[in-house]
Amino acid sequence: MKYQSQKVAQAYFICAMVLFAIQVLGGLLAGWVYVSPNFLSELLPFNIIRMLHTNALIVWLLLGFFGAAYFLIPEESEREIYSVKLAYLQLAILMIGTLGAVGSYLVGIHGGREFLEQPLWVKFGILVAALIFLFNVSMTVLAGKKTAITNVLLMGLWLLSLLWIFAFINPENLSLDKMYWWFVVHLWVEATWELVMAAILAFLLLKLTGVDREVVEKWLYVIVATALFSGILGTGHHFYWIGLPGYWQWVGSIFSTFEVIPFFLMMSFAFVMVWKGRKNHPNKAALLWSLGSSTVAFFGAGVWGFLHTLHGVNFYSHGTQITAAHGHLSFYGAYVALNLAIFTYAMPMLRGRAPYNQVLNMASFWLMTGGMAFMTFVLTFASTIQTHMQRVIGDYYMDVQDSLSIFYLMRFGVSAAVVIGALLFIYALLVVRRDEVIAPGPAHKTGTVAGE
Repeated sequence: MKYQSQKVAQAYFICAMVLFAIQVLGGLLAGWVYVSPNFLSELLPFNIIRMLHTNALIVWLLLGFFGAAYFLIPEESEREIYSVKLAYLQLAILMIGTLGAVGSYLVGIHGGREFLEQPLWVKFGILVAALIFLFNVSMTVLAGKKTAITNVLLMGLWLLSLLWIFAFINPENLSLDKMYWWFVVHLWVEATWELVMAAILAFLLLKLTGVDREVVEKWLYVIVATALFSGILGTGHHFYWIGLPGYWQWVGSIFSTFEVIPFFLMMSFAFVMVWKGRKNHPNKAALLWSLGSSTVAFFGAGVWGFLHTLHGVNFYSHGTQITAAHGHLSFYGAYVALNLAIFTYAMPMLRGRAPYNQVLNMASFWLMTGGMAFMTFVLTFASTIQTHMQRVIGDYYMDVQDSLSIFYLMRFGVSAAVVIGALLFIYALLVVRRDEVIAPGPAHKTGTVAGE
């Protein structure tokens, strides 16, 4: 760690991991409700469990992004963060808002719009926190060195924060409501978040492989161009059946097909950088997570997204378990694994230690990744049966659900493996054995770590 203000990232990462644990446990609980539908139905209804699962996911991923920005921007800009106090204030607002939202959900108070269920005061709190963050990191970058990584990262963070404004717009017209809703949900995860992912991945590969910055930057700009080109009009694949003009079926189908390209480029980028790398970095676990993130993102967001994105296919598959299969694998690969990669890389340095518990960390990678892959296959098979029975034959919805019970049972079983992997990751990253602590010395005093 080169700059003292980077220390603020540790608080963000720890809060993110707490919410990560809550998120996966909520997902496990929701998975059991699919097996036993009446479980906790009066005490904690399924819609509340799902809100906690999805909202915790979004918040902890954002905390990871913010923490990653506070960690890498000082190194890239070669200066301390503009205001550490503002960074901690931002974190406090986000955590108070999170607790407030959870409390509201538990007593039945929510906005009703999927993923945007937060009460109005929480939405305003998130906006204030975003503005504090943008001011803080922008002032840091403007006063320091500018790089392609910080430029792309700031572009993604500015755009995702500005798009949050659409969370406040809730027209009476249902078609407009859904259109503005997708401006947040789609343009976050399939456009602006991709820029954040590309920037963080570029930073990690630059540090882990030792490849020349010029090579990394060329790849980064190409990835960003394709992500924005495909992602913005690719929103059209959500406009097929919400009452918007028919031309969106063709716009959505064509540009959604292109959305595979940036994820393929990110996967290729990661492996080419490792192949060209001149550095044998000691943090093998961080490298595994980086490569795993780009690879699983390609299959989850790219391949599984393409499976049902053409409007002729989506007409039958829309709203079936293929959506859950695609959503789980793409979120895990593109954003969960990426955050876990930057946590794995940064936490040892933030704690003044060499990379530690790497075997446990890598074991957690294989548990979670294997579990998510199996879950994706299970839900894909379930969706194939569901589509045929429900949309082609015309069987009743609940009769079809009963026919899928074996798949839901398998999904629950593998979800338990994912939860174990997540808890193992948190343990590996936070618990250090005595023999892994670096003895105080000149390098320790300056905040540097072996291998950096």
